[in-house]
Amino acid sequence: MNLSNANGPANRTSGSVSITVTEVSVSYDGPAVLDDVDVTVRAGSHLALLGPSGCGKTTLLRAIAGLEPLTSGEIKLGDEVVSGNGHHRSPERRRVGMVFQDWALFPHMSVAGNVGYGLARAERGSTRVDEVLEMVGLAGLGSRAPHTLSGGQQQRVALARALAPRPTVLLLDEPFSNLDSALRVEVRTEVHRLLTELDVTTVFVTHDQDEAFILGDHVAVMSEGRIRQLGTPTELYARPVDPWVAQFVGEANLIVGIASGRVATTAVGQVPLSTDHMGTVDVLLRPEDLSIESGDGASIELIEYYGHDTTYELALRDGTSVRARMASAPRFTRNDTVDVHFAGETTVAWRVDS
Repeated sequence: MNLSNANGPANRTSGSVSITVTEVSVSYDGPAVLDDVDVTVRAGSHLALLGPSGCGKTTLLRAIAGLEPLTSGEIKLGDEVVSGNGHHRSPERRRVGMVFQDWALFPHMSVAGNVGYGLARAERGSTRVDEVLEMVGLAGLGSRAPHTLSGGQQQRVALARALAPRPTVLLLDEPFSNLDSALRVEVRTEVHRLLTELDVTTVFVTHDQDEAFILGDHVAVMSEGRIRQLGTPTELYARPVDPWVAQFVGEANLIVGIASGRVATTAVGQVPLSTDHMGTVDVLLRPEDLSIESGDGASIELIEYYGHDTTYELALRDGTSVRARMASAPRFTRNDTVDVHFAGETTVAWRVDS
């Protein structure tokens, strides 16, 4: 897949706007699907909504698009209130482009017909459709029927349709979920390249941590209708606010330690902490922050070699199971005994209530 350079004036949107979500709740005659959500997306930036199925992330996306009414709260695009305070601007008047999970292409229309669907009638006969098809790498395919295209091409048609009216906000709901794994990586990379070149505020929904970290300038981790943590990918991975976030945004070992200030004594030795703690704590150890060497502190139970690194599953002497990742070919074999040490800088811990 080869998306064209989008820096030319004809291919850029006509100015992005910020998104401000304030104390937004949405419910359907029952428990709140969104519960007092606050989030701001600065103009031209990319926000990933990350969370498990049913956490409310698609509902938030649809509320921004105007497809879901609010129970309470307010949504602003730029300085204008589009939802809340008794006001609800219709989706077609928000200058929002949306790519749905199933792409929602019209089977009875050509590719060009699909892409031009959201354009004003006067502009459908212009060069805009051809410009956008070239932008997404589909030049010359306007006369084709959607069902004759590959999955990756259909996904790009959906993206082209959303971009054609030059939206100020682009919303994508699990845009790569219908692609096989190899094509998913390829299309994701090319879409990432295109979005970085376009001046359009972007919010996309995903349950895939890798996808969220690659595409999002910031990531909002959602659970049960709330945002548990909002930050950059680096902040979320290195400084999660709680054990649930730590395990959701990456592989995590949580082991018990006894903290004294900024050091915790654990089954893998002393571990430096990023904040002060006293007493019993759960300590976060990312697999890549653990190193192993010959010794007798643990037994290797499983080895997974990925080419670029090796992951070892280890049983510590106290029975705790941890995983360590090392950037090398396997140096040990199953049932070898080794010592395990923390080799990172600092990590986070959470108090264990007695």
